Amino acid sequence: MADAPNDPRTQRAPRKAPLSYRQAGVDIDAGAEVVRRIGRLVERVRRPEQLDALGGFAGLFALPPGLEDPVLAACTDGVGTKLAVAQAAGRHDTVGIDLVAMCVNDLVVTGAEPLFLLDYVATGRVDPDVLESIVAGIVEGCAQAGCALLGGETAEHPGTMAPSDYDLSACAVGVVERKRILGPDRVREGDAIVGLWSSGIHANGFSLVRKALLSAEHAGLDLHDVPPGFDRPLADVLLEPTRIYVRPVLAVRDLPGAPLHAAAHVTGGGIVENLPRVLPGHLSAHVDLTAIPRPRIFDLVAAQGVPADEMARTFNLGLGMALFVDADAVDDVLACLRDGGADAGIVGRVRPRGTDGRAIVVSS
Repeated sequence: MADAPNDPRTQRAPRKAPLSYRQAGVDIDAGAEVVRRIGRLVERVRRPEQLDALGGFAGLFALPPGLEDPVLAACTDGVGTKLAVAQAAGRHDTVGIDLVAMCVNDLVVTGAEPLFLLDYVATGRVDPDVLESIVAGIVEGCAQAGCALLGGETAEHPGTMAPSDYDLSACAVGVVERKRILGPDRVREGDAIVGLWSSGIHANGFSLVRKALLSAEHAGLDLHDVPPGFDRPLADVLLEPTRIYVRPVLAVRDLPGAPLHAAAHVTGGGIVENLPRVLPGHLSAHVDLTAIPRPRIFDLVAAQGVPADEMARTFNLGLGMALFVDADAVDDVLACLRDGGADAGIVGRVRPRGTDGRAIVVSS
């Protein structure tokens, strides 16, 4: 018995138009254009240890010659919700510097010289102009740190991110002679704490910054506003890039007598959480906040009802990096930093830890 004409088993599905990756939201041609543009930029920070050009499946990098007992150091980080400010302001040229800074500043506190960086950019839609601007900032950061941009990845995530949204992350790799590794085992009672000043908020605490300054229930400021007491729009102040401390820290590391014992990058957790990370259990850091030049932006945030203790455990408050150095070499250290163009000063001392067990004592 023949099938009925309208039997669904014999009916064919209507022919559909061809479906492409572009229709699904991924533009391969735009991605290729980004790679072409990036290729021109990264040549600026190429190091002699690189063995191949950008575009391979993996970057190849030789260890610098002359090392006796090399130890690799590696770290990874991102920029966080500072990116929301950059995207709202339509300014993408500085967050790449932040990305590099957050990685290499963590790296150099071990005593390691950064060798190369690998970046990752995820976006809802590849915009070659925006991506080129971001990577130009990454290259500038690498130039400041003296490291190569060895490779990276750009991923388009249609349907999971808004077209104009993006997120950044990176990892950095460096090298240090084993005998020159910095850390708690080198810190001594009486060591001076030398501060390297920050350029502003850097890239930590922006969820609180945005809540305090940009939300309607608090300050309700617009990024284009010039707040009272400031001489430029709020967007410029908030997007001031993180200062990169690699060159001054390595210069102090290389001083005769090895006066640099440890270093702390003041990032998430602020002053009170980061300095104890490089202290042995029997010592504490005594820090005088009045010795640190405090950028006005912190006072603007605090004025929205953020208590002093919350400020100290969230922000750098002007202290971007702390160096723990031999007290007898302080003058040499400060002269070295001054000759290198770094702004610095003594902010405290290392003392025996009290019976209360506090690893840091902050005075203001």
